[in-house]
Amino acid sequence: MKYLNIKNKITNASEISLGMMRISGMQLKEIDELVKTALDNGINFFDHADIYGGGKCEEVFANAIDMNPSIRKKFIIQTKCGIRSGFFDFSKEHILNSVDGSLKRLKTDFIDVLLLHRPDTLMEPEEVAEAFDILKKNGKVKFFGVSNQKPYQIELLQKYLNNVGIEIIINQLQLSVTHTGMIDSGINVNMKNGNSVNHDGDILEYCRLKEITIQPWSPFQYGFFEGAFLGNLEKFPKLNEVIDKYAKQYSVTNSAIAIAWLLRHPAKMQPIVGSTNKTRVAEICKASEVNLTKKEWYEIYLSAGNILP
Repeated sequence: MKYLNIKNKITNASEISLGMMRISGMQLKEIDELVKTALDNGINFFDHADIYGGGKCEEVFANAIDMNPSIRKKFIIQTKCGIRSGFFDFSKEHILNSVDGSLKRLKTDFIDVLLLHRPDTLMEPEEVAEAFDILKKNGKVKFFGVSNQKPYQIELLQKYLNNVGIEIIINQLQLSVTHTGMIDSGINVNMKNGNSVNHDGDILEYCRLKEITIQPWSPFQYGFFEGAFLGNLEKFPKLNEVIDKYAKQYSVTNSAIAIAWLLRHPAKMQPIVGSTNKTRVAEICKASEVNLTKKEWYEIYLSAGNILP
């Protein structure tokens, strides 16, 4: 497993993170085995959110691993807040209450990284900055980031965070070989085809310039939770053919190649893998050992139905 230096704030983050969104219905023993498998294969970064399982995911995670100070040292824990039933809420009160709830469920004194989950158009950046400042000064959160935000949303927030000495270090964004909008528009510059449409404000290049780590979520999905592309021979026959070819060439699984494709990008991304299958997690971790060539990267990109001008 290779490790990332995230903006000189977190210097030992595994380049693959394990997402905890689907563990609420698992037995504690199963969760413990899943987490131990991740640790044994080099993953030390675990992604949560206050809404996952209605908060139960954080709770069962802590119970399964028997969270205590010595155990806590093994983990970099990230959680998210801001999504409520029927609306988004970046108010100071909600952020503070949400973090207190996560700390209690996770049985820890601090969270390594807190992300704002989805953009709240009613955000008052002064309030967010005040909440973050309180959390940092009280030792409840070390570092901060966002999720699903584009450049000027980040710039607006960062303007006020500058006043309290806090930087945005992470942006969690949907990205897979079948969901490549942020890549497509940068390739099809000065064109009039569909892939030239810039939906995200050059978020890929912006994050690279600002040294904000992109965390691709749903790295095996197409559309908005429409399904997995791996093994979907009806919709993605050529993509599966090419991925399977390189899986055989590199002696890894097709899942590992899908992650290796993301890791090959020089943006130094940190994919969030949400599998609850310990064997698959171990296999995916081998992606860290695969270094696709440029030609191979582009062949996989094109096989997903993307085009080059």
